Parts: sequence; C-alpha cells; structure tokens
Amino acid sequence: MPRTVTRRQFAQTSAALGIGYWIADRAAAESKSPNERVAFACIGLEGKGHSDSDDARRLGDVVAVCDIDMNYLSAARNRFPKARQFTDFRKLLDEMHKSIDAVTVSTPDHIHALAAAMAMRHGKHCFVQKPLTHSLHEARVLAQLARDNKVATQMGNQGTAASNLRRAAALIRAGVLGNVSEIHIWTNRPIWPQGLDRPSPVPPPAELNWDLWLGPAPQRPFARLTSGGAVYHPFAWRGWWDFGTGALGDIACHAVNMTFRALDLRDPATVQAETSGHNRDSFPAWSIITYEFAATAARPALKLCWYDGGKRPKDELFAGIEGRDGGCLVIGDKGKMLSAGGGPEGFRLSKGLVPPEVSFPVSPGHFEEFVRAIRGGDPAWSNFPEYAGPLTETVLVGNLAVWVANAPGPGPKLEWDAVNHRVKNHEGLEPLIRREYRNGYEL
Repeated sequence: MPRTVTRRQFAQTSAALGIGYWIADRAAAESKSPNERVAFACIGLEGKGHSDSDDARRLGDVVAVCDIDMNYLSAARNRFPKARQFTDFRKLLDEMHKSIDAVTVSTPDHIHALAAAMAMRHGKHCFVQKPLTHSLHEARVLAQLARDNKVATQMGNQGTAASNLRRAAALIRAGVLGNVSEIHIWTNRPIWPQGLDRPSPVPPPAELNWDLWLGPAPQRPFARLTSGGAVYHPFAWRGWWDFGTGALGDIACHAVNMTFRALDLRDPATVQAETSGHNRDSFPAWSIITYEFAATAARPALKLCWYDGGKRPKDELFAGIEGRDGGCLVIGDKGKMLSAGGGPEGFRLSKGLVPPEVSFPVSPGHFEEFVRAIRGGDPAWSNFPEYAGPLTETVLVGNLAVWVANAPGPGPKLEWDAVNHRVKNHEGLEPLIRREYRNGYEL
C-alpha cells in the first residue's frame, strides 16, 4: 500500500473490494511451520509482563528477557533459566535479533513504541500491551511499520478475543438497537494517585536502573509519596503525563473495544473534556470526555461520553433497561444495551428486544491469535495496522482535550483532523501529538 494512502481510504477500498480490513498484515512471516517453536524476547516482566511472558513460554520458547528492576530479573531466572537477561531493550535487540522471532512489550506506556519499532525494523513480530503507544504519532508509525515489514502484531486488549464481546458487536451491527446515537462508558480508574504535585525526590532503590526506566522521557528524580507509597515505579506511573496516559489510556482500549468494533469509532470529529483540574504533570483526579463522530456509510453521527474518577452517567439514561452495573451503555432508537466492561463479561438488552442470530469468528485465544499469525495464519483481530493503531488513536485524542481542560470545569471543544494529525482550532498541542525523546532514543 502506498504511504500516501490514508488509513481510512485503505479501509474503504478494502471494504469495497470485499477483502477485509486486515489484508495488509496477511503476509506476516510464513517462515515458521506449525511444528516449529516461536522464539520470544520479553521486554517487561512484572504486572502484565508476567502474564504476557507466561503466554510466550506456554506457546513458544522465551530466549531473552529484559527489565530495569533487578528483583524482577532475579525472579525470572526461575521461570526462564535458559533466557539471556538484559536491562536495556536496545541492547537486547541489537544482540539477539538473529535469535528471536517475536517480542512482547509490557512496559510503561512511554517505552511501548520505541521498543516495538526497533523490533519491527529487525523483522520481529510484536505483541504490545495497551494502550499501544504513548502518543498519537507513535500509533500511526507502528501501524505503518507493521505493514512495511509484514510482521504479525497484536495489542494486549484481551477482551477482543471474548465471544461475548464479539457477539455484542455483531448484534449492534445487525441493527438490534437500531440507529445508535449515544454511548456512555464509565470506569473505576484511576486506582492509583492522580491530581498530585510532584513529590520531593528520594534516591531510587538499588535494584532499579532509574535512568533506563525513564528511557525517552525527560529527566526527573525518583520520588515516593510522603506515606512511602509508589509514585512512578512499579505501578503509579500511569498518572503522570511523561510516562502514562491516565485513566483513559489505561482502560479505554478495553472499555471502548466492543463499540469500536461495532460502530467503527475511528477519527472523532470533535472532543471536549471536563476535569477536576490538573497541573499538566499529573493527570486529573476525574474527567468526563465527550467525543463526537461524524456519520459513516454504515451509521449516523453519534457521541461517546467517557467518565472516570467516580463520575457516572445520569440515572435517567438507564430507563428501560434493568440494572445500573456494567460499564458501557449503548443507546439506539430501538433500545439499549448494557455491558460489563465494554462487553467481555456479558451484556443485556432493554426489555422487549429479541436478539437475532448473528455469526462471528470464535477466537482460539488472544495470544493464540498472535502466534497463529506468526505462523502465517489469519491476522490477529487487534493487529496494529487496522485495529489497535486506530483504536489507540481514538482513545488518545481524548487526552488532548484533557490537557487543555487543566482548570476545573469544561475545556474548549477541539476539532480533530485525523488525516493530518492536528487540532484545527487550538495551538500548542503538537508536543503531545508527536513527542520528543531524550538523546539515545528514537522512534
């Protein structure tokens, strides 16, 4: 596909030809026969890195591991006794690229794109945790690199493989709700501190290579809360603009997943946020973000409202449907759907709606899809070029609105130009769209 063709143009052309959105990734590495073991390198070993590396071990051989915390590397010796150990992903890929087939990237958000880009340029298949990237520009770059290098890819939004999510999306596409006009999604995030001033510095623990943890991010000292709680490593980094993507970036690739699949929620036209206020260092304690999407050939215009930090949709929106639990409410002119966490855990329809029979491909498992694609089979559903990249872009546009809503209350409504990756009516957001990196790191 020529680099001048936009993602939407490619998707429209593919649909018109009946060849599907994932054809560009279909040529992914057919060098592995079904009987060969996939050789993995695992970058990031704790949190989701623990389960991702376990999946790699279950379905292949882990031959190299990387983490910036020596405690995690020490623990990995028992799990992967034959794997070479590294603290710098750049050194791992420089030294091991001829010995590996694929990588898992399960680091803080600000490392995702750089590790994955380097791996794909070496021709390696990539499994990267959600959100795919820290910035909008990175998401588009990874999607293009996956196409150019013909590698298999998958983002770690595991609910994509769930039959409940796939059935719910298929029902919406089949018209069970009629024309959808509103989507409301809420979450218990953040479950880490946000809305903070930067704590006083303290020395990093001896086991932590703080400079490598910072990676491409601006230099700052290590710190802890006055209570002794974590601020950055190992978990609370999500609440800081330099490292994470806040509540929205953490969970929306799960929570928005079903409706993104059902309604093609690419390229929002406008986005606006209301927040508790923030200092542009730590994300706000809460936010409400409203996306507006233009009509497509398959659906009318609609809006998506996101709530975090304890905020929820108004009670009257639940009229006609049983319960207030869940996390995703979809409203159409024929009825409503309420799903837990965006779909994987199940859903219910408003009274009187009879769901039609729908078909959808049943997944062998989320990581299994990735390995199948490595072996030359069907691309994984959450592959970078045609799903994970566009989904991550939609999510991260919301954080542009959060950034400009730094005073308590509603911020300005931003007009998003997805083709040119710019905000049409507000200046000064380029550093968030396309981040700069410290010396020694490049995309």
